[in-house]
Amino acid sequence: MGVQSPNSKRRWPFFVAVLMPVAICLVATVAITLGFVLWSAQGVDERALARQTMLATHIIETQLSRIPHDQESVTIWDDSIINTKFALDTAWIDTNLGQWMSTFFGHDDVIIVDNKDQPIYAMSDGRMSTPEAGRAQMPTLQPLIDRLRGKIAAGGLVPYENGAIDHPPRVSDLTVVEGIPSLVSVAPIISDSTQIKQAPGTEFLHISVVHLDADYARRLSDEYLIPDATFTSAASGGQDIAALPLTNSSGRFITFFDWSRARPGAALVNETVPVIAGAFLIAALLAVVLIHQLWRKSRDLEVGQTKAAHQAAHDALTGLPNRGSFDTSLTQALTQRLARDRRTSILLLDLDRFKQVNDTLGHRAGDDLIRAVGQRLSQLVNSGETVARLGGDEFAIIHTHPPGLGAPLHLSTRIIEAIGKPFEIFGSEAFVGVSIGIATAEGDDVDAHDLVRKADIALYEAKASGRNRAVVFEEPMNELLQNRKTIEVELREALRRNDQLSVAFQPLFSEDRTIIGAEALARWTHPQLGQISPAHFVPVAESSGLIGALGTFVLRRACELGAKWPGHTIAVNISPAQLLNATFPSDVFELLASTGMRATDLELEITEGILLEEASEAAEALRVFRSAGIKIALDDFGTGYSSLNYLKRYPVDRVKIDRSFVSQLAPGSVSVAIVQAMVTLAHALRIEVTAEGVETIEQMNVLKSLGCNVYQGFLLSAPIAPEALERLLRQPEARVA
Repeated sequence: MGVQSPNSKRRWPFFVAVLMPVAICLVATVAITLGFVLWSAQGVDERALARQTMLATHIIETQLSRIPHDQESVTIWDDSIINTKFALDTAWIDTNLGQWMSTFFGHDDVIIVDNKDQPIYAMSDGRMSTPEAGRAQMPTLQPLIDRLRGKIAAGGLVPYENGAIDHPPRVSDLTVVEGIPSLVSVAPIISDSTQIKQAPGTEFLHISVVHLDADYARRLSDEYLIPDATFTSAASGGQDIAALPLTNSSGRFITFFDWSRARPGAALVNETVPVIAGAFLIAALLAVVLIHQLWRKSRDLEVGQTKAAHQAAHDALTGLPNRGSFDTSLTQALTQRLARDRRTSILLLDLDRFKQVNDTLGHRAGDDLIRAVGQRLSQLVNSGETVARLGGDEFAIIHTHPPGLGAPLHLSTRIIEAIGKPFEIFGSEAFVGVSIGIATAEGDDVDAHDLVRKADIALYEAKASGRNRAVVFEEPMNELLQNRKTIEVELREALRRNDQLSVAFQPLFSEDRTIIGAEALARWTHPQLGQISPAHFVPVAESSGLIGALGTFVLRRACELGAKWPGHTIAVNISPAQLLNATFPSDVFELLASTGMRATDLELEITEGILLEEASEAAEALRVFRSAGIKIALDDFGTGYSSLNYLKRYPVDRVKIDRSFVSQLAPGSVSVAIVQAMVTLAHALRIEVTAEGVETIEQMNVLKSLGCNVYQGFLLSAPIAPEALERLLRQPEARVA
């Protein structure tokens, strides 16, 4: 038996006391971590499946409710009754009740049945077929028809005709039509004017069928981003395929809705486990090294404390001082006794359009952009001055300079120029701007918190007045901010009431001064503050998120009036926030349907700023409106740097010459040549031209000679109440002197 060396005896207690516990802890940690990752991944996959299943269920329910909504565009119509029930016009029915549903809404089959439930018209796959072809489908459709007849017989049409409900009775359900799973909706053909009376039960019925086939599955996949969506008669049973059984209202199975199942948890495991294994291996090696070098513990501890102190005072992303460090530095700067020829200012910076970079290129690109901005700012300040990141896309600078505002304003100009240059992010160029609020410490007794508050107010003013600029704090800004807050609070209350807000209408006139329509304008009469100008409360509504409710109020009043006077254009201004709201188009169409206004009589006025901010989203919304017959007008035309380019890229029916050009019209004025160029260009593109702000006979005569189509201004009429406008509209040949 060998004899243990003294070194072995010393190593054994060390192994037992240090290495073994470390090894046990590492193994236990690895096991627990991997177990937790696998358990979490399974839970993530299950929750992802639940979310996708809820989305799929919502999609089918939405599609089932959309078909009756599509039908209402043709079934609530006097002409439909006349051309089906009173005088059967098959060509008219095919165009308006058949082909329209196929080409505009994508419905596959349409059947019209009479009061005895006998088909009088049938359309399949976009082509008219014979009523006999419709009879072949009647055994499947008859239960739905009977359900609707039962509703009508029970008085289901009465609440609709009395205005108690928004929609007439209809029946929609899942069923199998000629062996194809389908969405089917049955709706009565009724009067939209209430002038045509039908005995209950004698209504003709409109039946629309949408097949749940491969084409429809692809449409749902593209529209709702459901990957590899399909309808099948049997569930695939694969791990990566999710299946939702679809049943009708009676509980009968119709088909399976399948899609590729999202498995983020499994993907996370595949990506994470190798990293975790490598990390723990590295940790084990580091632990051995650290144990072997315990004698260096004291020095390592000191280094760690220094690093921790640095991290506590600096931003992890940019390495710049953080908010806590900035507050400390500002307090120290204000308590220092500077020379008489030195001042301390702070500049609060907020990036403009940073969210667009984040949304377009991703958060990693946003982080890289923040780091690049921090580097550029650090290169612009003097040695000893502080550049800090306060959080998000907000930065701050403590600037020491000679008396006066020249130095901080000069620094702000350099910052705006530097940040305005493109940033190279992931191989793409990113563009942002910067808004700056400046506050300067005056005197010896200056509170750091108050100085930051003033700079923040100036920053708010910079963003409110157009962004990408610097604003120096002035005392009136404090009062202005309070006034804005007061207006916001009172406006919220006014929107909840019905006795303060109203809509005035400024008439639109043709060349011979015949009234052809009007523009709807929001008005606010406050019980204490009196008449509040739209120039004051509309910007507050936009910045506070109230513009949606205010815009809906104005649009509803405009549609109510437009419904009474078909054939007259009613123009309504819409804000960027409204147009970029995904639900705005559907809200507009709901208002048109509920008020009865024709889409062709509505004109939506936009500014080019909407198109500049979010071109793709705005263009899609405008396309939807124009496809429905709603006209689009470009307001304040000519005031932006790229208005002419928009006339080629976006669907516009009308341009409005800004009042700034109209006010300067006089024979020989350069504005005459500018307006002539605008009119000529618009007419070449088949776009009508409206001149706003017409206040003198001389302006009117010049505009007529230039070929303007429509005129608006105080020379012709100031904005008037709806009742006054209706009095004008009752006189078709009314002229304004």
